[in-house]
Amino acid sequence: MVLDLLSIPNSTFFIMFIAFVSSLITTLLNRKFVDRRLLAEWQDEIAKWSAERELAKKTGDKKLMAKVKKQELRIMQIRSKISSQQMKTSLITFIPFLLIWWILISFYGNVPVALLPVWGELGLPFFIWYIICQFFFSYLLSKIFNVEMGYGVR
Repeated sequence: MVLDLLSIPNSTFFIMFIAFVSSLITTLLNRKFVDRRLLAEWQDEIAKWSAERELAKKTGDKKLMAKVKKQELRIMQIRSKISSQQMKTSLITFIPFLLIWWILISFYGNVPVALLPVWGELGLPFFIWYIICQFFFSYLLSKIFNVEMGYGVR
């Protein structure tokens, strides 16, 4: 018996599986290579600085504003470090996922791979269904493994 990966529901579940595996790999790599403790410290420091800046703006306190301005370069450097921490996983996974995406898009093209029961039956092409599944599994796995998805989303 040959499994037809172009027909629904086989294509639907196959793409869900691919999205789950890619999300799991990304999450586990993120957990291994990103120093979450250091990232949390940096984000706390930025949050405190932002609160001081807002307070200085609200109150018009020139001393506090000068202190905030003095720390601005250091905060920008910390933000840069946070970005580099979050990019570690992307550098490792970008090329392999690009190849997988290219293979799957050439295999499925614009053929509907999933059906949404909206306005009758709405057929979703590969790229839309994959993105929906990827976001869902990334969010779910980031909660399970307590790993940030990026941009401070946990």
